[in-house]
Amino acid sequence: MCVKIMNKLGIKIIVLFVYIVCWLGFSSFHPFYISTTEINFNKATKSVEITCRMFTDNLEDALEKTYNKKIDLLHPKNKKELELLVLQYIQNNLKIKINGTQKTISIIGYEKEEDAVWTYLEIKEDIQPQQIEIENTLLYVFFPQQMNMIHVMIDGASRQSSKLINPDKKLNFKF
Repeated sequence: MCVKIMNKLGIKIIVLFVYIVCWLGFSSFHPFYISTTEINFNKATKSVEITCRMFTDNLEDALEKTYNKKIDLLHPKNKKELELLVLQYIQNNLKIKINGTQKTISIIGYEKEEDAVWTYLEIKEDIQPQQIEIENTLLYVFFPQQMNMIHVMIDGASRQSSKLINPDKKLNFKF
C-alpha cells in the first residue's frame, strides 16, 4: 500500500517538475523588440550622421506589412530599390527637427551584422544644434512592446541618451 502511494506521488512530482521546466523554458523565450538610433553632429564633414540598428526579422516584417511585398534584406533582388523602401520607412517613422526646423534624411546604405541590420543615413547640412526634437516610431505599429533607444552626440563628444517605449514617441535634447 505504501509503495503504491509513493509511486503515485512520484509520478505527480515528475509531472509537476516537467510542467514547471516547460513553463519556465517557454516563458524565457520572450523576444526582444528594441532598436538603437545614434545621431552624431560631425563638424568636420558638416553633416549629421545617423545610424539605426534594428533586428533583421523585425525590420523585414515591418517592411513586408507596410509595402505588401516580400522582403529579403540579406539577398535582395534589387538592392537600390530595397534601400529606397528602407529609407521611405525610416523617413515615415523617424522625424528629426534641429533648432525647430524639420530636416530631410537621406540614405547611404545598410548592412547586416549578426541578427541585426545597420542603416546608415545622413542630413547634409552644416548645423550647430542647440535643440533637437526626435519623433521615433520605428516598428511601433507592428510590435506593441517596441523600445527605441536614442543617442545624440555633438562631434563625437557631448552625448545624451534616452529611450522611448511604445506608445511614447517624442524626445527633446538641448545642448
